[in-house]
Amino acid sequence: MNCSIYQVDAFASEVFQGNPAAVCILDQWPAETLMQKVANENYLSETAFAVPVGKCFKIRWFTPEMEVALCGHATLATAHVLFNHLEYKGDRICFDSIHSGRLTVKRSGELLTLDFPADRMEEMVVPELIVTALLTPPLKAFRGTTDFMFVFASESEIETMEPDFGLLAQVGGRGVIVTAPGNDVDFVSRFFAPQAGINEDPVTGSAHTSLTPYWSRVLGKKQLTARQLSSRGGELICEDRGERVEISGHAVTYMKGEIIF
Repeated sequence: MNCSIYQVDAFASEVFQGNPAAVCILDQWPAETLMQKVANENYLSETAFAVPVGKCFKIRWFTPEMEVALCGHATLATAHVLFNHLEYKGDRICFDSIHSGRLTVKRSGELLTLDFPADRMEEMVVPELIVTALLTPPLKAFRGTTDFMFVFASESEIETMEPDFGLLAQVGGRGVIVTAPGNDVDFVSRFFAPQAGINEDPVTGSAHTSLTPYWSRVLGKKQLTARQLSSRGGELICEDRGERVEISGHAVTYMKGEIIF
């Protein structure tokens, strides 16, 4: 079976920025082992697979090493493909995930907005392993559903951080978020996931389900601007809606091809 594959730069207005994701829209699910092989072959931080079911799409996301429970940028990329390449009618797409429930993406002009469940973070003692791996002790530490989040004082600390990825891979969970107040945005972050096969993810939409509620409380505002300080960079607009989080950004197609099995 052959299938079309798209590569989309999410949370970007131009190619070579934001976070690249591969997208495959299928009529039926292939074997899970095959999806994992495709993701490994692509070697992007995420490959999304979606199958139409009724008026929605079932969606799954794979890193080169594993399936994950939630991925923001690849969901944004999938919606971009449906809207721009597969002539999806309407301005709202619903996705169903076996791990994360109902997700939606709405379109307003060129802006796409994810509607995701907010993560629940619990404060924790800073692990000594993290201090060693990041070389600087964070001000606060939290554990969420799949990720750890560590808060620092300044944007420069996040920007210049050079972690020991071997040590970070021992932390557990899906990945490690580091964050601080921004100089010209509300907050900045980076996301490290060596345990999932990606040392640093360029722009991590799902991490903002943890970041948005935290910074909303700290800054006392519901609507926030955010920047992920990877080498590619990414811009996000976030809104804390209580049990849900809205995360907005742009996307652009880099490539379309065909997988020949």
